[in-house]
Amino acid sequence: MSDSSKPPVPSRGVKPASIADVARAAGVSIATVSRIVNGATGKASAATVARVQATIAQVGYRPTGAGQALRKGQSRLVAVLAANLANPTMAAIAASIETALRDVGLAMVLCDTHDNPDLQDEYLSEMRAQAVRATVLLGAVRSTQLANAMAGAAPLLFVNRRCPIDKAAAFVGVDNQAAGAAVATALHARVPKGALAVIHGSLESSATADRVAGFRRRVQQLGRSLLDVEMPAALGSDHLALGHAATAKLLALPVRPAAIFCASDLIAYGTHRRLREAGISVPQEMVLIGFDDNPLNDWIAPWLASVRVPYAAFGPAIVAMLGEMWRGAKPDSRLLDYTLVDRPQA
Repeated sequence: MSDSSKPPVPSRGVKPASIADVARAAGVSIATVSRIVNGATGKASAATVARVQATIAQVGYRPTGAGQALRKGQSRLVAVLAANLANPTMAAIAASIETALRDVGLAMVLCDTHDNPDLQDEYLSEMRAQAVRATVLLGAVRSTQLANAMAGAAPLLFVNRRCPIDKAAAFVGVDNQAAGAAVATALHARVPKGALAVIHGSLESSATADRVAGFRRRVQQLGRSLLDVEMPAALGSDHLALGHAATAKLLALPVRPAAIFCASDLIAYGTHRRLREAGISVPQEMVLIGFDDNPLNDWIAPWLASVRVPYAAFGPAIVAMLGEMWRGAKPDSRLLDYTLVDRPQA
């Protein structure tokens, strides 16, 4: 075939070249191009392979990662769906996951669901279409498509919060109930008299529910009075506003607490702001303990004691558990160590 008789090379100005464009330009079938692109060159002559490869370079065709993953049954992509990336805790855990995945040759796709079930479903569907190798749910919520996603081929791993529809599903996090009990013990030791309070959001989150349950149980064992302030889900993931509003509600009660457990550091920031507005100093007049001990605390909250979760340990633990799941195992839980960081006198 002379150069003048060859099919014209498709224009690249409007849209990227497709596999059909390559087949037409090289004078072969789409199936032949597909086999050569995916390394199966045995059924084509050396001349055909060379012509197809030259045409691919000429037209600028780039196979999609999703398409190759579907054909090979494997992908380098791992999706991480985080509930609230404005929370420094979520961002720190996501960073740890990204580093651990990169160390084993995998790449992370990061999405923020904003604790929205519909958005979580949208991302679950999109990640399935992209043929990701696994999906890590960093703070899952109950949603319509969650059960379908769990039944899919790619593993789902729950982090920080347990699966809202199957508590036995694979999970990486801390023992929130034990940590909540440890907070009650610490507050009892520091402030031996008076009521202890807990401020938290919706108990739909297993992390929140477990922290509060452990705290409540230990306060009861200690024989202390408990003031429990749960704020409605309408405040969503804005824990700063939640802490501020809950503290106003707490201060309006006939009994003022001796100390407050805030179920997250961001709630504690909002609580601190409202206490200052009321002329109550921390920790001199009110002791607070938060949860997460996010990386900002050493810089902006030297008054806050907090339960520290081991951010750097999450990534390696998650990658190790994903490895087990890819090998066909069905792991249940991997609990990481936590510590109570006591800095109120700093």
